[in-house]
Amino acid sequence: MMQVSVPDVSSRSLTELISLSGRRAVVTGAARGLGRAIAGRLVEAGADVLVADIEDELATAAAKDLGARGQGRAVAAQLDVTDADSVAAAADLALRELGGLDIWINNAGIFPAVPALEMSGETWDEVFAVNARGAFLGAREAARRMSEAGHGGVIVNVVSTAGFRGTAPGLAAYVASKHAARGLTRQLALEFAPFGIRVLGVAPTFVPTEGNMAAAAAAGIPMDSETIMSVMQPGPLGRLGVPDDIARVVLFCASDLSAFMTGSTLLADAGETA
Repeated sequence: MMQVSVPDVSSRSLTELISLSGRRAVVTGAARGLGRAIAGRLVEAGADVLVADIEDELATAAAKDLGARGQGRAVAAQLDVTDADSVAAAADLALRELGGLDIWINNAGIFPAVPALEMSGETWDEVFAVNARGAFLGAREAARRMSEAGHGGVIVNVVSTAGFRGTAPGLAAYVASKHAARGLTRQLALEFAPFGIRVLGVAPTFVPTEGNMAAAAAAGIPMDSETIMSVMQPGPLGRLGVPDDIARVVLFCASDLSAFMTGSTLLADAGETA
């Protein structure tokens, strides 16, 4: 196997370093929330993006909107990250529709709140199927195609501050799955480095999105409860995060600004984990 080295980009301008023009990306869980914000920034930076989500109609609407506002193209795809065939099909669709694959963002995640003493094995397995196995399947299929093309690439796993510590009650499966995703990031960085593929993690704090608000409601947690409000307390920087706060960090990871980085998980948490 020939070693593929990441390029020395020292001579490039800042405009060139942040540009994703000519690059092809897949973002999972991209129909709303963090995923949509991430896809939007990648399209704005010039990438052609596969907006992949298990909710097909939402993905189609998001792709239409993002494609009209950015420099790159946005193409919708239905994707179940727990299904290996579905993940492989999305990777192949990126090759056909976008012409290649340079960036893969594992963003899809779930976070049901169930006290550990009441949690079923099925719920535990479901969380790991999406948050850990889904990240592995996405990274594997992306790396297979990137290595075959011989040009390297970038894989970004959206982890969580829960990958560094415990968090709110009822999230044992979520916390464990995000520790797994963080460990996976470090290991795959080692295994994929010879192919010129960088693997990075981004660990957001709790950011209010449609998805986690719906999860709170499904768990019967009112928005004014002590549990939710304790999670949503502003960090040392003085305000709650918004999806674009996370999307900008992912853009940094996906771009050549981070060309000499791999294996790290960057905290995007306003300093709360320090």
